[in-house]
Amino acid sequence: MKKFLLILFTLTLFITTQSDAQFKDYVMKGGIQYNQLMPFSEFKASYSYTARAYLAFELSRLLAIEIGGGFGQYKTEDDFNTYSTGTSSDKNYVKSDIIPIDARLRISPGNSNNWNPYFYGGIGLMKYVTKELPVNPNVPDYFEDASGWTAFIPLGIGTEIRMSDNVMLDVSGGVTYPFTDLLNNFVMGSWEDASANLSLGLTFAGSDDCDTDTDKDGLTKCREEELGTNPNIADTDGDGLLDGEEVMTYMTNPLNKDTDGDTLWDGAEVKQHRTDPLKKDTDGDRLMDNEEINTYFTIPTDTDTDDDGLMDGDEVLTYKTDPKAFDTDLGTISDGVEVGRGTNPLDPSDDLPKPKEEPIKVGQVITLEGINFETNRSDISSFSEDILERALGYMRDNPELEVEISGHTDITGSREHNMGLSERRAESVKAWFVSKGISPSRIITVGYGPDQPVGSNDTEEGRFKNRRIDFKRIK
Repeated sequence: MKKFLLILFTLTLFITTQSDAQFKDYVMKGGIQYNQLMPFSEFKASYSYTARAYLAFELSRLLAIEIGGGFGQYKTEDDFNTYSTGTSSDKNYVKSDIIPIDARLRISPGNSNNWNPYFYGGIGLMKYVTKELPVNPNVPDYFEDASGWTAFIPLGIGTEIRMSDNVMLDVSGGVTYPFTDLLNNFVMGSWEDASANLSLGLTFAGSDDCDTDTDKDGLTKCREEELGTNPNIADTDGDGLLDGEEVMTYMTNPLNKDTDGDTLWDGAEVKQHRTDPLKKDTDGDRLMDNEEINTYFTIPTDTDTDDDGLMDGDEVLTYKTDPKAFDTDLGTISDGVEVGRGTNPLDPSDDLPKPKEEPIKVGQVITLEGINFETNRSDISSFSEDILERALGYMRDNPELEVEISGHTDITGSREHNMGLSERRAESVKAWFVSKGISPSRIITVGYGPDQPVGSNDTEEGRFKNRRIDFKRIK
């Protein structure tokens, strides 16, 4: 018997790894059981059993009602009373037929695909009839065969083991406590004739499994077959969302872990980043969600992470500013304000407006310090160009300004030569301004030669100062 049970158990384990079955979500299921009994009474236990059939009705995924009935034998050996040598037999059996009918509440807390452990408890009625008694004139109880009905309580634990879609092996163990001491036709004190039992049976699910949800993902088996998902795996694509959630809540593809193609798994988008698994760019800022999270470290649900008035995508792709820094160049003005007013958000020097210079008055003469020439030359040096750039800015900022550019020399050479040289120097400066976009109509030139010295012509230093260019506003 033990060898047979071991073989059956091993075979069952093999079958369960290959099959599916219906532990939950059934309308009705039924089965048959063989129960090996171990009597507990005044006498020594002997071979006892019941054969039982039952029907189970699911109340919820946790609870079921089971109604069953059967037939069996409660058999003990009288080793308590004394038998004379002449009247005793080798075995003094007391045997009763029993017909138990019960209702049980089954509690199934498990959620496995291959095992369904359960607890049960209930109440029932049992018909018992004594069929065999030993011959012993010293035992008055044996003068009459006991029979009748008794209530009893069954308690135990068990498990269903998956064998196929609709067939399960049922293994259980428990105790039965009847409210009578007459199952062995002998009464002694308050002893009750209870029994322990080890049961083996087959259960058959009684409904079409099309509407079952074996993997508990919120989709029925038929719906999963329609979608192409695995009815035995709650998260077919392994993206962190149940198939039912993807289909009915987030509208994502349960067969594709990255529905929108932004390289972020659907589960991570929903549960971790709070982004839309159907959109590559949840906040519409021109950066994909994965770029914001993994490359730029911006917020994928906020178009303007640093609140500077520019969208993150515009900062990265257009203005090359830092989308996490309110003021990229640290010049005290936000990137958005700089872009709006036309200054460079990458250059701090233009953040604050430069102090407005006092306008040159009409007739006022200004000597451009540093615009000096070599003797008998009218060429503009690179150093002089740096000085002229500042004057160019002033001319551009004041388009209504008209000026006289006057050239001056020292006394080296003839007066006639110096007059022409000073004129050429003034024309050279005017040509430079015109090449930079200043209208020639805004500039007149004149050469004063050596007639307006600002230094002594007796020294080299003085003569250098006299070789100069003056600006005078004429309008």
